[in-house]
Amino acid sequence: MMRYKLNIVYIILLYILAILTPLGLLAQKPSKAANLFEKAKLSMQSHDFVKAMNYLNQAQAKDPNYSDIYIMKGDIYNFQLKSDSAMVNYQHAIDLIGDPDPMLYFIAGSEGAKCGAYEYTLNTMQLFLQKGIQYSEVHPDAQKIIANCRFAIDAMRHPRRFELVNLGPNINSEWDESLAAITADDEQIVFTVKRPRDQQTVCAFCLNEEDLYFSRRVDAEWSPRQAFGSPIKTGYNEGAQCVSPDGKYLLYTMCDADYGIGSCDLYWAKLMGGRWSRPRNFAAPVNTPAWESQPTMASDGMTIYFASSRPGGYGGMDIWVTTMTAEGEFSIPENLGPEINTPGDDAAPFIHSDGRTLYFASNGRVGMGGYDLYYATRLPDGTWTSPKNLGYPINSPADEINIFINASGTMAYIASDKDGGFGGLDLYSFELDDQLRPNPVTYIKGRVRDAFTGDPLEARIEMIDLSTKQLLTSTTSDPKDGSYLACIHTGGNVLLNVSHPDYPFYSENFQLERSYTELSPYLKDIALQPTDVGTVVALKNVFFDFDRTELKPESFVELDRLADYLRKNPALRIEVCGHTDDQGTDEYNDRLSENRAKSVYEYLVGKGIPADRLQYKGYGKRVPVADNGTEEGRAENRRTEFKIIR
Repeated sequence: MMRYKLNIVYIILLYILAILTPLGLLAQKPSKAANLFEKAKLSMQSHDFVKAMNYLNQAQAKDPNYSDIYIMKGDIYNFQLKSDSAMVNYQHAIDLIGDPDPMLYFIAGSEGAKCGAYEYTLNTMQLFLQKGIQYSEVHPDAQKIIANCRFAIDAMRHPRRFELVNLGPNINSEWDESLAAITADDEQIVFTVKRPRDQQTVCAFCLNEEDLYFSRRVDAEWSPRQAFGSPIKTGYNEGAQCVSPDGKYLLYTMCDADYGIGSCDLYWAKLMGGRWSRPRNFAAPVNTPAWESQPTMASDGMTIYFASSRPGGYGGMDIWVTTMTAEGEFSIPENLGPEINTPGDDAAPFIHSDGRTLYFASNGRVGMGGYDLYYATRLPDGTWTSPKNLGYPINSPADEINIFINASGTMAYIASDKDGGFGGLDLYSFELDDQLRPNPVTYIKGRVRDAFTGDPLEARIEMIDLSTKQLLTSTTSDPKDGSYLACIHTGGNVLLNVSHPDYPFYSENFQLERSYTELSPYLKDIALQPTDVGTVVALKNVFFDFDRTELKPESFVELDRLADYLRKNPALRIEVCGHTDDQGTDEYNDRLSENRAKSVYEYLVGKGIPADRLQYKGYGKRVPVADNGTEEGRAENRRTEFKIIR
């Protein structure tokens, strides 16, 4: 599902080769090998490279100093993507000619860059710039290749930590496996498999078919992979997918479908009760008659990045972003701008579960050559930092087109055709260098149920940064079994809010330091209390400084949720309850707890809740919920609650 395009300069070069080689790059005198060379030229024009190479080998045996033989051999290896052999033959021709057409330096250097001969390419491209003044239209490309060589030489002197581990025979096969996507709990992997076409393949001109497969982790091992069945699988090409961090949404690409809008379109499906819903086309304004592919969803459950060749971008392929405003409804996509996109191709976006670190592939920036992998960070004002190259050997002279980083930021997953695999592209993991890691993310998972009946509930689960009020994570629990999975961001003061229209909300607070070690997940079943008289709800995100009664600003997010809950349930009347630990006198604790409860009361009144629906009371230290003999217990006892009294 990666869309490759021939660079216009490369097309020009092929044209130059076509006109130079038949005429003889040096207009050599006829030799006894000339007849064989002419036969090779005719075979070359018919794209019969095997026969052409056979004639060239015979010609070389008769006249090893016939330079055009080596130029045509270089052309054949060029077309066969054997850059190292192409470079050797072009250079041999240069050595024989002595002072060739300067374009031959450029062509030889271009092939050298593709196979990682950076020092050679650097020298050859500098010769081209010195001698090839007439080829000024190609000079910018030569200068870019020189910049790439200098970057690559330096990068190879400072390699990143990179030790690939094959994901094994339960994932990989003799076919091509690529584009891994993993849920936030590391329990499920989804990937694309390119296999030979079969009788189920609908695409008439496709030699291969791409399908989606998945595997679940069992006892730290990946289980044998399984193909997605109906309704996800069709006879068309499906791939270039992502799974939302909560595992609820599958976003993917389908190409060449008769009912599509463009050559490749984005589709989505939702997991409910262990089964995927019927896939739906994103439709306009996301899909267009152009090419849309490679979606990735942020942990907020709404922000979706994707690659597209639609008009209005900065290059051939650009990265765009849309917002799922309601299920199946999407905002008009916005281009990420020149901070991310280049006049080249920028694609394969992956937004980490931290919601701010974007990894992507680009051939429009200085790098190792071809497509390299880069990353950038979204700042609080919505702008992006300057993208950074992931370095060597993560990037190489070949095309690197995709990377996935797990939620904790420690492991990366890529596809590679390195020796020792199972065949074609295989999926590998490697430990990510510390300098390249995003903010680590852990997760909370469990089930949401009715506290009285035990029935599963479809509840809204949100994580909100209390300092910025930014929505970090948004998901819903499964309506059939109540299961949920939600990301917890580190490095901030984060509120967990679980809400259902028929129940008082439930809240938790998380304050996790940034750390590059494995973070322990939270496993928690959540029981929502019924809306009955006497129900008590803890406000775990209401904060006061020591010995103070003024609300801290971080409290406002939770109290705004409480005010909204009261507006939606106008018949409710509540009591705000303040509690302390057992430190201090009874009089002091009663006064402190009552004044804190009063601050909450006054905040709600200020938000438009009628005062006759509210009352407040301080209970001091008389109603502990934990042992006051420990600091942890005393912290639990210092709390604010509300109680339904009518």
